[in-house]
Amino acid sequence: MKLLKNYIQNFLNRSGSYVFMATIISRFLSFLASWVALQLIPNKELGVVLFAFNIISFIIPFSGLGLSQGLIRYGALLKTKQEKDNLFSYTFKKGVFVSLLMILSIIITSYFIPFEFENTYKFLALLSFLVLPMFAFEMLKIKFRLEHNNKQFAFTEILYNTILIILVFVLSSLYREIGYVFALLLAPTITVLALYKNSSFTLKTTLKPSIVDISFWKYGFFASLANVATQLLFVIDVFLIGYLLKDAEMVTNYRYVSIIPFSILFLPRVFIATDFVAFTEKIYNKKYIFNYIKSYMLLFFIVSILLLLFSVLFAEEILSIFDDSFIQFSSSFIILTIGVCGILLLRGLFGNLLSSIGKAHVNYYIISVALIINVISNYYLIPNFGIKGAAITSALLMWFTGITSAICFAILYKKEVNTTS
Repeated sequence: MKLLKNYIQNFLNRSGSYVFMATIISRFLSFLASWVALQLIPNKELGVVLFAFNIISFIIPFSGLGLSQGLIRYGALLKTKQEKDNLFSYTFKKGVFVSLLMILSIIITSYFIPFEFENTYKFLALLSFLVLPMFAFEMLKIKFRLEHNNKQFAFTEILYNTILIILVFVLSSLYREIGYVFALLLAPTITVLALYKNSSFTLKTTLKPSIVDISFWKYGFFASLANVATQLLFVIDVFLIGYLLKDAEMVTNYRYVSIIPFSILFLPRVFIATDFVAFTEKIYNKKYIFNYIKSYMLLFFIVSILLLLFSVLFAEEILSIFDDSFIQFSSSFIILTIGVCGILLLRGLFGNLLSSIGKAHVNYYIISVALIINVISNYYLIPNFGIKGAAITSALLMWFTGITSAICFAILYKKEVNTTS
């Protein structure tokens, strides 16, 4: 218990409680902004904007060609503030240039795509400009994390979502769907500008930092690919249910049954967001890393046991909150909860530890294999077992990616430590 107590205390000392509360508040404000848009904009027009926004959402992780991902990993390995600032300056400038090229590419490419919905190209072209402010916003948050200023990092998240909901309400009231688009564009822009002076931005001309080489660019690119592939892993189930069952109601059932299990995944993200820089700085200290692994797994083993007990005992009551018709899918709910425990215990930790030792490409390969298995498995299980089949596939893959990540880290970490020692 002393190990667990120390782990939680260190988490709190790194302002983890602020990150935790900011995550909850930000999720609530983001949901509220979506709800406000739904009340103020006709469904048809809003649907087209959301369709275009979903496309951009898959592209945003590639903003700056993933250089922000490289910044947080390689920046954590640097010793002095000047080195970190130089890397930030270099990364920011290169990322802005790449982001502008991406925006131009999206506008030109999408012009030749015959979209089914009217005005899709117009909204897609406008929302493509979101790539740049979201890159700057992500860089700002990473800079705070590199400075161990998690309190400011948490405040930044809340500020962004507060600005977003205000803009959505005002601009959607005045200009409907176009107002909503500009609210999405202006929220990260205003947030970055508001915190510019307090963030110690250093954009002076610098030489290329010595830590930057082909592996730096490769790391950022594969980290972004892994993020997109992970998003696809959660989305593909819904797509295959609709495609294979030809029943929109079953898609709705699966979405609601999976809401609560998947929402629990914010917990490991909070701890990793708080701790990633800290354990990356000490990644080659075997004793520190092994203690961190033991502490993390002990905490989330307890969380997983409590979550499973709660889900098994109260599955029907939980699902009846949405509608009594969902009670029949309680077994699928429990199966998904079992799967989520695989991410809580293993994937959330070892996936990030792989990134910490510079093996982001391994994460991408693991998720890519999982995507292939997902499609093959669901083609058999969904037609035979309905949404329970999709739940079984998801649960198995959550454990598969977690166990595979743990094995890969154990092997690669040993090699890394032997190389550096």
